[in-house]
Amino acid sequence: MSAPTIDRIERARTAAARESWTEAYGLLHAHDEHPTRALSADDLTILADAAWWSGHVDESVAARLRAHAAYVAGGDHRGAGLASWWLSYEYEGLGRPAAAAGWLHRAHHHLDDQPPCPEQCFLAWTDAEEAAARGDHAAALAAARRMTRLALRSGSPDLLALSRQAEASVHLANGRRAEALALLDDAMCAVTAGELSGMFTGWLYCLAITQCMDAADFARAVEWTNAAMEWCEPPWAGHASDTEPAATPITVPSGENPFRGVCRAHRVEVLDLLGAWALAEAEARLACREVPVDCLESAAAAYYAAGDVQRRQGRLEEAAASYAHAHELGRIPQPGLALLRLAQGRAAAAVAGVDLALACQSDPAHDLLGRARLLAARSEVALAVRDVPGAAGAAAELEVLAGDVPLLRAMADTARGAVALAEARPEPALRLLRRALAGWLELRVPYEAAQVRMLLAAADRAVGDEEAARLELSAARAVFERLGAVPDARRAAALLTGGARRRLPGGLTAREAEVLRLVASGGTNKDIAQALVISEHTVARHLNNIFAKLGVGSRAAATSYAYAHDLL
Repeated sequence: MSAPTIDRIERARTAAARESWTEAYGLLHAHDEHPTRALSADDLTILADAAWWSGHVDESVAARLRAHAAYVAGGDHRGAGLASWWLSYEYEGLGRPAAAAGWLHRAHHHLDDQPPCPEQCFLAWTDAEEAAARGDHAAALAAARRMTRLALRSGSPDLLALSRQAEASVHLANGRRAEALALLDDAMCAVTAGELSGMFTGWLYCLAITQCMDAADFARAVEWTNAAMEWCEPPWAGHASDTEPAATPITVPSGENPFRGVCRAHRVEVLDLLGAWALAEAEARLACREVPVDCLESAAAAYYAAGDVQRRQGRLEEAAASYAHAHELGRIPQPGLALLRLAQGRAAAAVAGVDLALACQSDPAHDLLGRARLLAARSEVALAVRDVPGAAGAAAELEVLAGDVPLLRAMADTARGAVALAEARPEPALRLLRRALAGWLELRVPYEAAQVRMLLAAADRAVGDEEAARLELSAARAVFERLGAVPDARRAAALLTGGARRRLPGGLTAREAEVLRLVASGGTNKDIAQALVISEHTVARHLNNIFAKLGVGSRAAATSYAYAHDLL
């Protein structure tokens, strides 16, 4: 090999060591294109890493396949085992589970008979993940602790931090929240202090933020999402040439950062809760463009969050499109889609959608927030169709799930307060809803706080406190207007304008409003006749009058009007 060739490879190795991946990729890619210049197994591994960081995922896989073959040819089982594991991980991200399983089997073949070594940490991490997924928490904990022992033996800060995350994940699934968060905090100290390589920094940010959101630890999710976005933004550390100073840390990669889209997708969910909706939607669009092809679940999450924003702003067609995009990328778009159907007056579809999502959730302990959101939506939908026992059942399960987790506690108190109000028990409703409001305000989650104020206003009126009701409605309307939640703002304004005995919209009579409520609940003419003790002929006459007054031509359109004008 000529001196210029050796120099080029050495410069690529040096660039990779300081994580200047664009430079390393350019040097090795140019060298690799020459048919007579074979790269070593280690250099092919550098090329694979550099290609991934530079956005060339397919090329990364191809280079790693060649690296594996070179390690096998050289009798290097540890190198071959690690290459096999990374191929399994990459294929899993690309949506090729059969290829992923095959390469994981090869990784075990190469590494299982080796003396304890750092490469076995990756197998232990996968073992912990797989055991947790099938609900075998004892096996998951054993694998995570095996990984910790191997990581300590290796002296690798990267592997030790990842082992802490793995053990935290198991403890969260077992309900041992304090232990889990202590371990996760320890791992994130290493991340934020710049002690880890770029790959493990980005990896742990994504894993930890996901764990915090799943565990409904909103405060940590906000803090680490902000830190992750700072890490992702240019300029990144790493030197453009060997003449720059050598003291620059290697914890942040130079060039394009493929973790940026994934971290931005996490940020969208945080911004949504914080009420920064315009920014959340803009960030969602960016995230969908930036997410690498092997991380499409993050793009799905961004589309879903955008759909939630659009739904609450009354942009129902746009919300439906966003939920459809999320579904295309593999995410079940619930409970957002169920709440969209409710807003469209399709109550039966809303009930069916949220019930199916609850039934299909494989391991609620792994996603507390996801389960809680489904239960909260189930309670809301049930109340909309006047299924108070169904709403109470969902609220009761949510209460058990919540424990002392602030975000879940606020959700549970909201649901239970709404049920108490529907049961004509305004005093307990007021106690629960005031506690819920305090929780949402402390978490700085404005939309949910404003929704609770609407419920509080109804409870205040039920006990005869019109002044308190108007204060709550005014505060809620101000938040809805600031957020652009147009349907909610109109509802609050209508309740303020009409007071406790507001005029019915559209010129409806009280009896016509009763008929419309029953139509919106899915009642047939026969059902309505039985409920109101009138003839079906009279029901039909009321419906004709309702359609004429509201300017609609179908039961579905009338139902949509009822939801939009708070007639339920």
